[in-house]
Amino acid sequence: MHLAEPNLHIVLVRPEIPQNTGSIARLAAATKARLHLVGPLGFSLEDRYLKRAGLDYWPLVDLRTYEGWEQFAAIYHDPPATRVKKTKFFSTHAGATYLDAHYARGDFLFFGCETAGLGRDFVLERIDRAYRIPIFEAGVRSLNLSNAVSIVVYEALRQTGALNAS
Repeated sequence: MHLAEPNLHIVLVRPEIPQNTGSIARLAAATKARLHLVGPLGFSLEDRYLKRAGLDYWPLVDLRTYEGWEQFAAIYHDPPATRVKKTKFFSTHAGATYLDAHYARGDFLFFGCETAGLGRDFVLERIDRAYRIPIFEAGVRSLNLSNAVSIVVYEALRQTGALNAS
């Protein structure tokens, strides 16, 4: 399925765990978000765990795939000023929290892989658009990727008023 105007764009950069991606795909279908998978992927799109986590919702997922960052950037990089405002990067390296972000319909929400995130240098280059989800226990490095995406997506939907329309 391809949405003409998705509520949001969920961008997973180098996802590694098929079950997380399947769960996020299900979330994307439920919220009418477009899911972008930027490779290399840590699994095959034919992976049974990926398909199982997404259940029978895969036909409802607006999915776009890219071999790597270069292919994604060729389509979406160097955007006009309005598109720059529409990009948000989520990382444990950010200072501001996801609640500090001002979301708009059509925003691109970027999340990194489960083991390394987006990377410190990548985030620092975009620190003015980088956000974190607070973690209260110092011994916990990060949240599960699918949980993190869910938290951010629903806050974005709340801010844009999309939850009132459902």
